[in-house]
Amino acid sequence: MPPRPPFPPFDEASARQKVQAAEDAWNTRDPERVALAYTEDSVWRNRDTFLAGRAEIVAFLRQKWARELDYALRKELWSYDGNRIAVRFQYECHDAAGQWWRNYGNELWEFDEDGLMLRREAGIHDVAITEAERRIFGPRPEGETGRPIPFR
Repeated sequence: MPPRPPFPPFDEASARQKVQAAEDAWNTRDPERVALAYTEDSVWRNRDTFLAGRAEIVAFLRQKWARELDYALRKELWSYDGNRIAVRFQYECHDAAGQWWRNYGNELWEFDEDGLMLRREAGIHDVAITEAERRIFGPRPEGETGRPIPFR
């Protein structure tokens, strides 16, 4: 795999860059593209699902985006140290029945020396919302990059 800058150890600017790159990639809803940011043997915990390896990540993301329709994500840097980054995030989507959801979560990331993610642990909580309560509409516009996401 080609390296994925920025590389650890992270400073604030490089950690923010890594977080924004992840947000941008996930908003493409392209499992193969997203998976390129992870090592071949990357391990994940996503809610109560445990994954190992890029092939499982791709399969998981295909299923996720088949049921989480019109998915749109915002990530925010929480903390960083060495080769680790902590992120808080929110995303919105709707299911096949038309119910909209806002999903709140935190992720812990660990990177190798080439800037690929070795480990991802995500805790996520879903809140049903009405369509009128939506506030995330597609990828983040240029002027909003780096802006904090609201708490509620």
